[in-house]
Amino acid sequence: MPRGNPSPKLAITVDPDVHKSILAAEEGVSLSAWMTEAARDALKVRTGLAAVAEWENEHGAFTKEELDEARRSVRAQMRTSRKVRRPA
Repeated sequence: MPRGNPSPKLAITVDPDVHKSILAAEEGVSLSAWMTEAARDALKVRTGLAAVAEWENEHGAFTKEELDEARRSVRAQMRTSRKVRRPA
């Protein structure tokens, strides 16, 4: 008998080329774990975009300068994140 909160099982269909790409990108994790992480990432993006839209509705659209600064900040964070994740 499963303990805790068992994960629901889903039957999904993906394009053959996407399936091959997923299998190639798994890097030692199960397909289920890979798909779960991809879904989490997509949900984070959706939540972030909704937050930006809400902020812009209240305060007006971001300026080009603000967007450029945000892009620079994200790039710097991505570089730092990649350095931390790489195994020794």
